[in-house]
Amino acid sequence: MARKPGTRASGEFVLFNVFYEDGTQRSNRKVPAELLGGLDGDEPARAVIEAQDRDISAKSGMAPLRIKKIVRADAKEKARDGVKEWKLRAES
Repeated sequence: MARKPGTRASGEFVLFNVFYEDGTQRSNRKVPAELLGGLDGDEPARAVIEAQDRDISAKSGMAPLRIKKIVRADAKEKARDGVKEWKLRAES
């Protein structure tokens, strides 16, 4: 049954940007939030995303790409915001 808009729990998924060794990037890959945050941090996300990639490659008939790094999607925005704040403080 479909959910009503706005009833989704805010912490169901964490979004990751995935960078591959060939230089390509995939944005906003979903990983269940309950798998993250323990002693391993975000490392379980790599296994989940690799499994997603295997499923995608099996359906498309193309070989899966090797992952170079995985970054939380909001981490890049937070870093950008920090740079903006730093520039604003430097200008004033």
